[in-house]
Amino acid sequence: MALPTTSLHKSFILLTFLLHFSTFTSSESFIGVNYGIVANNLPAPEATAKLLESTSIGKVRMYGADPAIIRALAGTGIGIVIGAANGDIPALASDPNFATQWVNSNVLAYPDSNIIVITVGNEVMTAVDQSLVSLCLPAMQNVQNALNAASLGGKIKVSTVHSMAVLASSDPPSSAVFNSGFSDTMRSLLNFHSANGSPFMINPYPFFAYQSDTRPETLAFCLFQPNAGRVDSGNGIKYMNMFDAQVDAVRSALNAMGFKDIEIVVAETGWAYKGDPNEAGPSIENAKAYNGNLINHLRSKVGTPLMPGKTIDTYIFALYDENLKPGPGSERAFGLFKPDLSMTYDVGLSKNTTPSPVQAGGWCVPKPGVSDAQLQSNLDYVCSQGLDCGPLQPGGACFEPNTVASHAAYAMNLLYQTAGRNPWNCDFLQTATLTSNNPSYNGCVYPGGV
Repeated sequence: MALPTTSLHKSFILLTFLLHFSTFTSSESFIGVNYGIVANNLPAPEATAKLLESTSIGKVRMYGADPAIIRALAGTGIGIVIGAANGDIPALASDPNFATQWVNSNVLAYPDSNIIVITVGNEVMTAVDQSLVSLCLPAMQNVQNALNAASLGGKIKVSTVHSMAVLASSDPPSSAVFNSGFSDTMRSLLNFHSANGSPFMINPYPFFAYQSDTRPETLAFCLFQPNAGRVDSGNGIKYMNMFDAQVDAVRSALNAMGFKDIEIVVAETGWAYKGDPNEAGPSIENAKAYNGNLINHLRSKVGTPLMPGKTIDTYIFALYDENLKPGPGSERAFGLFKPDLSMTYDVGLSKNTTPSPVQAGGWCVPKPGVSDAQLQSNLDYVCSQGLDCGPLQPGGACFEPNTVASHAAYAMNLLYQTAGRNPWNCDFLQTATLTSNNPSYNGCVYPGGV
């Protein structure tokens, strides 16, 4: 049985991957959350501000500019993204005075609130009202000019948020280009971003990707769980999760237009924890796996294959459920927290804590009856992640017995222990289970324990 060889790149991944096991005592600027308010049961903004301060969430994205929320976040240091609605775009585009008034009312009125970005419109390029497409950039320019006049142009960035539908294709990621139907408009927008140092904001959703392809291997790929990976036929890069593939598709599209300097911000991504009976994907387990593994991925600072070693600012959707949103049931079930401020499920966002380990057992081992083919796939996956599979090499402490089952058991437990000891880290497409019996033997010591 041949194991993947270790390389300097994998050593770097291991080093960065392990950094997040320390306890988090402060906010993390790259972890944000979307704060939607299409609901009639949400807690007061002041209570929400206290909740956010108890977490490692460093930024909040609003879809509007609710005064009570902006005031409640004053003095917290939390970065705030405020939004001008799609309906404001015509006035912002046609009347510089309206843009100045908008900035005065929604920015200058709150000097103690840490407003960092203004988004002009949400998914305008793919909106039903296509008349807004040509108005979006003039609106952004007028808002930027108003900020410049207030000497805030260097502090607060202006952007707009896009859906993944702005790409003509995203698979493989290296071939991604923007939809030709608005390529001229997109180029002008990108020139604005480049000139002002503002980010390109995108909404990648592996959740929706899975709903269009419900194979088990696609679910594992979307949830950052062990899988065979997908090779980009254009550059040979193997992607191990959908999030990286979608973000790198955006990077490729930007690069193809000559804008390698523009930063990408993930304005929305998340996973519903419940939905209608005919919806594929929503569940507590899947939502916890996606968001928990995403947060671990961001904390590892590994980056993506096209942006290695770079942490991308990512806003998880969403802070709370929005019980008045229309559409399928999943639209009302993305919240990380409940209206009573308790967690819907724990993804390790509380300060001074990491996700709670499972109390039932301290080691992750294969379930009885799992095939050697599946165990070999698990083994290959773990050792491709930069973890130390040296003990399984000939002469290593765990080489004997030289069987797929024995080697896979050591490797699967290794990933579980180093990835945070969360329930979803001991899943392996439902081929693993937790045990309180130490599987160590002779000189082969399995890390972990209760």
